[in-house]
Amino acid sequence: MKKIIFTLGVAILFVLSLANCTSAKQAISVTDEEKAAFSQTEGDTITIRDEKTEYEIIIIEPGFDFWLQSIAKPEGYYSQSFLENRNRIMVIEWNQRVMQPYRYNSNLYELRIDYDPNIDYGYEVNYKLYNYFIYFQRKYNQRLGPFVPRV
Repeated sequence: MKKIIFTLGVAILFVLSLANCTSAKQAISVTDEEKAAFSQTEGDTITIRDEKTEYEIIIIEPGFDFWLQSIAKPEGYYSQSFLENRNRIMVIEWNQRVMQPYRYNSNLYELRIDYDPNIDYGYEVNYKLYNYFIYFQRKYNQRLGPFVPRV
């Protein structure tokens, strides 16, 4: 009797692992408006800063500002703790890819992001960093964590 249960358990785990593999390869549906943002060639320079904390991130990415203003969820949609948790996960993955230029495209992952989860960077920095990660994943068809990058 125990062998049947064990075999059934292994079969269920195998089926679940197959389901996880196929869901990880889920295609992202990109709107025409997003495609327009992705196809821009003029460089946007976005400075992300929080005046209270004096932290700053500079992003130079064509189309990001347009995408942020027209497609991204508005400020206040997410809580700061949600943004911090997601940013923590994506920064770790980003930095791992920076350290592996032969495995990951070094043109995409050029510089390490110095993001300390023990520092309160404020809402605006976390909001714009999170949205850059979403933009980046959608534009370049990348995954920086277990979540499908949705808008």
